Amino acid sequence: MKECNCFLYQVMNGAILQQVFVVDYVVQSQMCGDCHRVEAKDFWKAVIQVRQKTLHKKTFYYLEQLILKYGMHQNTLRIKEIHDGLDFYYSSKQHAQKMVEFLQCTVPCRYKASQRLISQDIHSNTYNYKSTFSVEIVPICKDNVVCLSPKLAQSLGNMNQICVCIRVTSAIHLIDPNTLQVADIDGSTFWSQPFNSLCHPKQLEEFIVMECSIVRDLKRSAGAGMISKKHSLGEVWVQKTSEMNTDKQYFCRTHLGHLLNPGDLVLGFDLANSNLNDEHVNKMNSDRMPDVVLIKKSYDRTKRLRRRNWKLKELAKDRENMDTDDERQYQDFLEDLEEDEAIRKNVNIYRDSTIPVESDTDDEGAPRISLAEMLEDLHISQDATGEEGASMMT
Repeated sequence: MKECNCFLYQVMNGAILQQVFVVDYVVQSQMCGDCHRVEAKDFWKAVIQVRQKTLHKKTFYYLEQLILKYGMHQNTLRIKEIHDGLDFYYSSKQHAQKMVEFLQCTVPCRYKASQRLISQDIHSNTYNYKSTFSVEIVPICKDNVVCLSPKLAQSLGNMNQICVCIRVTSAIHLIDPNTLQVADIDGSTFWSQPFNSLCHPKQLEEFIVMECSIVRDLKRSAGAGMISKKHSLGEVWVQKTSEMNTDKQYFCRTHLGHLLNPGDLVLGFDLANSNLNDEHVNKMNSDRMPDVVLIKKSYDRTKRLRRRNWKLKELAKDRENMDTDDERQYQDFLEDLEEDEAIRKNVNIYRDSTIPVESDTDDEGAPRISLAEMLEDLHISQDATGEEGASMMT
């Protein structure tokens, strides 16, 4: 930036001398100390290490959407995604503590806090610490088959020990596929009486429904808990699609009676031919162990992907050492949103304008999200008159 200046000088015998010269100003942009440390990205005062000892990331995908919905990512310096969890970096311990409180309200978890001394000034008696919060989420995901301890099953209203996890929010939501009895287990209850998933999601097998009948009159035992009104108890005969050349069939009860018809495909776990290494299963009577546990009805994924006219937002994360299975797991999570209205209520779903609008159900009856549940994704590319936006908006 240049500026012209004019100065008048009085010299000998009352003569006036006028001199004009050009002054160049150089403007240098500078940051305050706090902003400079934020832009450095490697500077942090507190870190939250969120971990879950599972092979599926459904809970993390759900947690990511909750963080976006409530804006809990705004104070983070950096978010780093690793194989079994997320790391959140903060410039102050107070912001990290606020995030830990949010996690405790949204997912069943527990945490430990520690701090490390970085520097100190003995003259002013000031100390500089770096704090670490280790958050562990319960190792149970949606669609897991679990085996409860006898004591815990009895405290939940005499449930059967073999249950299916239908949802993980602020608690673990279980359903008994034999009686439709449901129960919620919070984090403190889980850590005091822990249980594990019996099967890995990759062990899901495809079955075809041969026969299906709805159980109308169900005898309930004394002290039984709440019964799900959203499910119907069914008795089905199924056969593995990989064993269609044989006549081997399996009989089981399922909570999917309202969805299944003869000829439908369904995903489930074959417990009869699985090697289950679980302390509670080993102590169970073999008569109470089902041969097959059905998890969910199977639809054509290609058609569902092509007709999906909505999308989700994602956190800006640093990724490293990501495996190729992440895309399949993310598609599983999107399908869970389509099938479970209770989870959708906590997630912001945006309309995808690139996909044409179709009916809410396709030819197979696969569940879809209605337009009334979608939000319009805001793009600041035009002003109020419909013209191009101002340059300051870019």
